[in-house]
Amino acid sequence: MHTDLELTAGSRRFSALTCGDVTSLPVLCLHGFPDHYRSYRFQLPALAAAGYRAVAPMMRGYEPSSQGRRHVPDFHPLQITDDVIAWAKELGGGQPIHLVGHDWGAIVAYSACVREPELFRSVTTMAVPPIHAVENGIRSHPVQIANSWYTIFFQLRGLADAVVRARDYAFIEKLWRDWSPGFRWEPDEMAALKETFRQPGVLWSALAYYRAMLNPFLPDSRAASAMTRKPVRVPMLAITGATDGCMDTRLYDFIDPSLHPAGLRVERIEGGGHFVHQEKPEEINRLLCAWLAEHDD
Repeated sequence: MHTDLELTAGSRRFSALTCGDVTSLPVLCLHGFPDHYRSYRFQLPALAAAGYRAVAPMMRGYEPSSQGRRHVPDFHPLQITDDVIAWAKELGGGQPIHLVGHDWGAIVAYSACVREPELFRSVTTMAVPPIHAVENGIRSHPVQIANSWYTIFFQLRGLADAVVRARDYAFIEKLWRDWSPGFRWEPDEMAALKETFRQPGVLWSALAYYRAMLNPFLPDSRAASAMTRKPVRVPMLAITGATDGCMDTRLYDFIDPSLHPAGLRVERIEGGGHFVHQEKPEEINRLLCAWLAEHDD
């Protein structure tokens, strides 16, 4: 893997991990929270070996060069979608590419495919189902409200920031333990993740995603709500870990197939949690590479 690629979106600059020949079909991989571009360290080499150019950028705010002003509305999912659309155009050079998203990356991938489906050959999402499935399923599985406690906690500006930062970002390890029960991550990788969050402005930016998303008065929030019932006209593979402690896997049963006219496949990974692509990399890589090959044309 290399970090020799810099993507742009407006005045923002984003470093990216890459793997594979620059002439190969791109696969754009979007990370979530609390995470960074090394989330795809197992997928990038496998994608390159399968003949793709795999690209995993830092999402907006996860490094100083992409932060801009400290303005919460700038970190709304629809604003992040603008970045993804710009990257897809830059990487594709007029041709559609493959898109992969985990957690926040999944949320942004959905909206990118709704807005400009012609940019994407396929979309693979992990750990977060389409928002309409969450809205439909939460009535049957209200435990999801408890699972999502952190989204409310993050609205406590200043306090939440201090708690996440305390004791060398122990909060990040707590979320990983709760969301992926039994997962033994590599200590060096957790250290690298914490180093990302120590960079100026990164923690503020990461929490701003949640503060923007839950602000109902923002025009982007109203627009995003309207988008949840619009069809995704890109073939979609949705992957969920059966033991996900963040997003209840049963919510995937409430996906409306009629909103996926280009095709939908749901894969539930036994023994996998929220960070399923890091917990079960060989299984995910097989699924992902086979799915992409089906949709290369």
